[in-house]
Amino acid sequence: MDSREPWNLENGGVHGADMNGLDKEASFADRRAPHNTSASSVLRKKSDPMLVPAKVQLPVLRQVVANMQEVILGTKLAILFPAIPLAIAADLYKFGRAWIFGLSLLGLTPLAERVSFLTEQIAYFTGPTVGGLLNATCGNATELIIALFALHQNKIHVVKYSLLGSVLSNLLLVLGSSLLCGGLANLKKEQRYDRKQADVNSLLLLLGLLCHLLPLLFRYGGSGGPGGASVAEYTLQLSRASSIVMLLAYVVYIVFQLKTHRQMFESQEEDEEDGEKAVIGFWSAFCWLVGMTLIIALLSEYVVGTIEAASSSWGISISFISVILLPIVGNAAEHAGSIIFALKNKLDISLGVALGSATQISMFVVPLCVIVSWIMGTLMDLDFSLIETGCLAFTILITSFTLQDGTSHYMKGVILFLCYIVIGACFFVQKIPLSQMNIANLGVEAPAEDSSA
Repeated sequence: MDSREPWNLENGGVHGADMNGLDKEASFADRRAPHNTSASSVLRKKSDPMLVPAKVQLPVLRQVVANMQEVILGTKLAILFPAIPLAIAADLYKFGRAWIFGLSLLGLTPLAERVSFLTEQIAYFTGPTVGGLLNATCGNATELIIALFALHQNKIHVVKYSLLGSVLSNLLLVLGSSLLCGGLANLKKEQRYDRKQADVNSLLLLLGLLCHLLPLLFRYGGSGGPGGASVAEYTLQLSRASSIVMLLAYVVYIVFQLKTHRQMFESQEEDEEDGEKAVIGFWSAFCWLVGMTLIIALLSEYVVGTIEAASSSWGISISFISVILLPIVGNAAEHAGSIIFALKNKLDISLGVALGSATQISMFVVPLCVIVSWIMGTLMDLDFSLIETGCLAFTILITSFTLQDGTSHYMKGVILFLCYIVIGACFFVQKIPLSQMNIANLGVEAPAEDSSA
């Protein structure tokens, strides 16, 4: 008996007409969007069918209880859900701001995984194209929401550091850990993967790197223009133009992935998709998605508002918290899923998770934040400073070299993982006071200097 249907118990369950609505709703869910396999399918656990009492006779109430069982208790990260009310209580009762920050980070971990799960459920009903676009939009919802709140509070450094950390985390930590664990678990097997998808993602990441390098080089090699225009103003204009190009490239990539070369991306998932179907209905998944997105927004506001206090209380630099801690906590479920697929010698799926997420951050979230900041009147550009851009360039290049031959072994994972350790140590010792985070080290013009904004 399938544990996903806890109401069909032999000892007193309800059958027949009461379940017609649910059966009809699930009958349309026997298809899957051709996007990268979500880690939520790996982290989902079998829920206890006895959690839904057999005495519950009302169909609506029974459906609510069953959906709550799947959404809240259907993940191994459910143990972290109590951190959400604790974070809210810590804010209401004025606990230490460092406590609010820590509890909010813990609460974001299961929420990020559940958003991925709910997006996957909705994709069953919407078809491959809409489902793929939904996955492309909501795949990194936590990072995007945190970035938007940081932009609203004019904390440009937090936006840049956190988005940079997401790319570094996916390419070095996630991919490196996956190759390391997969290589150790399959020592006697030759691990191979399809290079075509990796090549496409590498090309997009190199394009994004160029768009980051040009503003940095322009700031160091440019000079003021006519009419007293400063280098920072031209850097900002170049960044906005480059962001539009990056978004256009990402749109073409979505068309390439979902339409013209769809078989290149879905062939790796055929084994994982056989026999799978939605476990909750469309409107149930949609309502849960909206509710959890609102909770993510609340916790993200806590994180952005208390990051300086946590840095001061813990004695850790803001750069380390933003580049290392935020991406690790926000993508913990995705990281675990990628490693589990690698252990099963399914490297194509692991690469899809790591490279797909890094590409989405670099080519969609980063330029979108620049455009949104333009609309808000906040001055954010693509100049991520010398150390940050150098780390990004090195990471993309070493990842491209690692994936060029289509084979894998644990030594490749060791190198990528150690590179992440060294970069993490760099940002750990980089303790820059907020008062010094100006145009000289972030490439951002102070708001007070822009009289026309």
